[in-house]
Amino acid sequence: MPSRLTAYEIPLGAGEELRTAHDVVALLRAVHTGTHIYSSDRVTSVMGMDLYLIDPAQVEEAPFTTDDWASTLLRCLAHPWARSFAEPPEVRLRGFLFREGGLLRLYLDSEEAVGVIAADVRPGGALTALLAALPSLLGEEWRTSDAVDDPHCRYSVDLTGW
Repeated sequence: MPSRLTAYEIPLGAGEELRTAHDVVALLRAVHTGTHIYSSDRVTSVMGMDLYLIDPAQVEEAPFTTDDWASTLLRCLAHPWARSFAEPPEVRLRGFLFREGGLLRLYLDSEEAVGVIAADVRPGGALTALLAALPSLLGEEWRTSDAVDDPHCRYSVDLTGW
């Protein structure tokens, strides 16, 4: 028997209580872990798919993971026009590398910089602040070190404690 598609209906809230994309992902991760029993009035079908009506008051959101933070950071750097239509980004993402200990190495360039700069970050926390400060942080000489061990960049910047 072929597997069926599954859909989830999650109320997005109202007014100032709207759920963010992060809230929805956390709820979906929660309903995909462990065993959940749904009453018959919470399960229906739509377009041939099983449809589960999720009550956020009854589901404890799963915590945001390091992978979620990394994905958010990379998405914001790769698609900067989603943040602002006014100006082109000051720094551009050229590549990335997941490193040991939950670190993420970002390969970036800019109009002012000569060559590619590697920035080591620890995904999580205040990503908006990091994204806003990134252009100036890349130029702070006391944070830089020659990237001798990495042939893909001119130098590296350690932003793991920022």
